[in-house]
Amino acid sequence: MAIDYKWTINQMNAHIESEGEQNVIFTVHWSYSASEEVSGKMYQASTIGAQSFSYVAGEPFVPYADTEAFEGVVIGWLEGALDMDSIRASLTAQIQKEITPVNEDLYFTWQNPPMPPVPPVEE
Repeated sequence: MAIDYKWTINQMNAHIESEGEQNVIFTVHWSYSASEEVSGKMYQASTIGAQSFSYVAGEPFVPYADTEAFEGVVIGWLEGALDMDSIRASLTAQIQKEITPVNEDLYFTWQNPPMPPVPPVEE
């Protein structure tokens, strides 16, 4: 099955007024996640970041709107500014390590004894 990717825009910082415009976004805080279902089990990985932007008077300006369409605009900014191939490769590698682990955790049994079985409840 293919890996599904999803953006989440956690927050945006904006200048109330800058260069003659209002709500000029200068930082986007984001999360990007990946998930893949293999043999009925879901594997997931994610990364977070913050991307800075600057607006120069006279350049095209998209005014802030609390809409899914504007979210798409912001995602477009992120995809234009970030190395998406590298981010996807990293998430894919994380998922592959979950599917086919290369390391394991080992414990001394006397330090981490197994939980005793729970006796059946009598009715």
